Amino acid sequence: MEFGLIITIFLIGFAGSYVSGMLGIGGSIIKYPMLLYIPPLVGFTAFTSHEVSGISAVQVFFATIGGVWAYRKGGYLNKSLILYMGVSILIGSFIGGYGSTFMPESGINLVYGVLALIATIMMFIPKKGLDDQVLEEVDFNRTLASSLALIVGVGAGIVGAAGAFLLVPIMLVVLKIPTRMTIASSLAITLISSIGATIGKVTTGQVEYFPAAVMVVASLLAAPLGAMAGKKINTRVLQTILAVLILGTTIKVWMDFF
Repeated sequence: MEFGLIITIFLIGFAGSYVSGMLGIGGSIIKYPMLLYIPPLVGFTAFTSHEVSGISAVQVFFATIGGVWAYRKGGYLNKSLILYMGVSILIGSFIGGYGSTFMPESGINLVYGVLALIATIMMFIPKKGLDDQVLEEVDFNRTLASSLALIVGVGAGIVGAAGAFLLVPIMLVVLKIPTRMTIASSLAITLISSIGATIGKVTTGQVEYFPAAVMVVASLLAAPLGAMAGKKINTRVLQTILAVLILGTTIKVWMDFF
């Protein structure tokens, strides 16, 4: 692999993982299109959608480890929420990750575009009074949380994401979880989800190991830095940044269909 391509992949991984730690997402909402479009733009051979989804799945696992470690103190990790949604999304992501090998390239991109569009709509729904709750008293509908996590897991497993870009809007809008608890807990849920997606991709031969290793190194360096930054930034600013990122990615993905 050319040195310039290694640097390009590292920078993509670093940028995406920093945002991952800051916003409580696995980072695939950013890194998937960056890996797909940036290498050919700077003169290198393009990765296929299957290769990008495989690299993303492995990288997300390590990015979320770094983020969860940084959020381990402060009461932001809701263990009950993590358990209910984590188990469901793990099952769904394994099904989606394994099943994606039978899908064409256009099918994977279409699933990604639909998920991103749903996430965009949800992020722009008003979220009043979310952060007025006492963290120790936060409650949620367990059946609804488990069902939605299972559905997200299947779709996320297909594209090699861990689904946090859709989980975060669901936790904020549907389950009414405070912003910082959402960010911290979604990283833990995403970590669990990425196990299923990664196993599905590896067992079906969809992972390019050297590019994935470069992304992993970038993730372990950048995700904790992003998490530390996220603790200091106003929650409305965090929500706005995530909404803009998801919107931009959604527009780009759908433009490629027309």
